[in-house]
Amino acid sequence: MPRIYIETFGCQMNEADSQYIADRAASAGYEIASKPEEANVLVLNTCTVRDNAERRAYGRMNHFKVLKEADPGVRLVVMGCLAEQDRDRMQALAPHVDAVFGTKELVALGDRLESWQPAIRDESETDETIEQKALLMPLGGSADAITDAFSHLRGFVTVQRGCSYYCTFCIVPHVRGRFDHRPMREILAEIEGLIAAGAREVMLVGQTVNAWKDPATGEDFGDLCKAAAALPRLERLTFISPHPKDFTEKVIRDLGEIPQLNPRVHLPLQSGSDAMLRRMNRKYTMEQFREKVELIHRYLPQWAITTDIIVGFPGESDADFEATLDYVKGNVFANAFTFIYSIRRGTPAARWEQVPGDVSSERFKRLVDAQNAATRAYHDRKIGTTVRALVSGPSKKDATKLAAKTGDNVTVIAPMPEDYDEALYAREPWLDIVVETAHVWGCMGTIRGRAARFADAATAVARPVVSLL
Repeated sequence: MPRIYIETFGCQMNEADSQYIADRAASAGYEIASKPEEANVLVLNTCTVRDNAERRAYGRMNHFKVLKEADPGVRLVVMGCLAEQDRDRMQALAPHVDAVFGTKELVALGDRLESWQPAIRDESETDETIEQKALLMPLGGSADAITDAFSHLRGFVTVQRGCSYYCTFCIVPHVRGRFDHRPMREILAEIEGLIAAGAREVMLVGQTVNAWKDPATGEDFGDLCKAAAALPRLERLTFISPHPKDFTEKVIRDLGEIPQLNPRVHLPLQSGSDAMLRRMNRKYTMEQFREKVELIHRYLPQWAITTDIIVGFPGESDADFEATLDYVKGNVFANAFTFIYSIRRGTPAARWEQVPGDVSSERFKRLVDAQNAATRAYHDRKIGTTVRALVSGPSKKDATKLAAKTGDNVTVIAPMPEDYDEALYAREPWLDIVVETAHVWGCMGTIRGRAARFADAATAVARPVVSLL
């Protein structure tokens, strides 16, 4: 059987696209490989949001050249945002790439995989080939779309692609296009399919997800979430990544009426300075951002708010940064994804005078320290409580422990109970965990119960023989 290896850089949109390609490949008779050296087809799903992701993608293409030299029959495919942006340039920088597919060519890539399948032959490897492929192993990278006992528990549904807002730091509208909204009926049908396959939690994905409107009826994101929540057997619903501009009071009020929604909203701030927000073309002021936060507190009082923040954006003064830092110190955010600004080719900000690197780094450290304190305080408040979390599987750092995610997206790690069985915990994946310690990255505790459905009462579990907590 031919095998395909998929590696993804970037956001949940790319993860959803990778899953689509994995599903198409599986339907065409491919097996999903967990290691690149085991595959006949290598797929890199690329990102252009930050310079580091772009450099890593080109580096990974060069790593995979080793595999193609060892076996010329291996195909290397690059897809995603970098493929869209660098289609011609990529062929010059990485001529060993066999095919490049942009963000709007997922169906064409699936068709290409089907056409390749009959020509692929599994050939026995010589010692020399194995030695050449072994050169890749220390270089890192992890496989995506690998199914395990727990992968079906979480489903991703793309509801909207592209963005029409043209933030001056962002390449997305140039590589993914303007807003393109899927009809509600298609979205609901896909959610129903995931539920039928055992999904306990469904994430609605969009580049600017809450800007969604049904192309035919004009129904908005609140209407979509209410319709999804009305589907039989939907347990939990969540979404990523919204824009503050599109959170109207009506949409937020609608969200407050949906008990299945996970209690976490991502509200990208980017900067706490009006001057920077104008230069970023963010389309809101700090006063308007605060109004959105107040609406969330009014209609969604138990929800955690997370955010994105950029430090060192061109033109950022000390006063601009201090405004951001002061807002973060107000403990508004349960967590934050913080970045030092990096130039994106093709965006207006790339042509502006840049903030010196040492200045950006010093500001970044202060910001991270402030947000880490707020995040740790948020996690500390969970100590002594019992949280319900959806199991992810064995911890990647310690196979004797289980990892799970709470509804507000906090990672919780706990020793495996004595009765742990993969199949059993896949059937009853909701864990009741008593939180005992907190950290910046998440919490640790002990599993006390498990349930098949989110609303079910938990069945007690056998405690671990030895607790290392």
